[in-house]
Amino acid sequence: MATSSVKSRLRTYFLANVGLVVTARELQEIAAPASEWARRVHELRDEEGWPISTQNDDISLKQGEYRLERLPDTDVERTFVRAVSQRTRAEVLDRDGHTCQMCGLGAGDPDPITGRPVRIHIGHIVDKSRGGGDDASNLRALCSACNQGAKNLTLEKPSRIWLLQQVRRANGSDQLAVYEWLDRKLGHPSGSKKK
Repeated sequence: MATSSVKSRLRTYFLANVGLVVTARELQEIAAPASEWARRVHELRDEEGWPISTQNDDISLKQGEYRLERLPDTDVERTFVRAVSQRTRAEVLDRDGHTCQMCGLGAGDPDPITGRPVRIHIGHIVDKSRGGGDDASNLRALCSACNQGAKNLTLEKPSRIWLLQQVRRANGSDQLAVYEWLDRKLGHPSGSKKK
């Protein structure tokens, strides 16, 4: 289904439910059969300035809940240019190993909450609304859940020392789980195969 018709249906649904909580499942059904409903909601928020709240804006909302707070301001003319090129997107995805840089899930891994395969997106480290740029150094791979939850957060990647400290503090079974995950993700460097 065309992007514009999905966004149009989502607009209509939000406008019919101003001030009410709507769920991800409802929005997914409205957008069906298209699967990019979350991206269209993100566009409504960021590109068109719709005051749609999520759990990151209002602690009374749960994960997967949205609320259009008031009618959007139609007097404001917005221009938006999608500045991240396909080449930059591919570079960032390759650099980050098609793995969410916040939670560590990889593309196609089962989402622990929904069970569906994880989809990886490109997200800004410093959001554009806070002056962040579209260059690869300010972009990272994020799963859908983390990308939605990362709006306007400026979390830096953890340092190597911090990560090592956390692993050292963990119990043996958690350390083994980290090792096994790294082994699956990175494989064996040449010349250091398991015996």
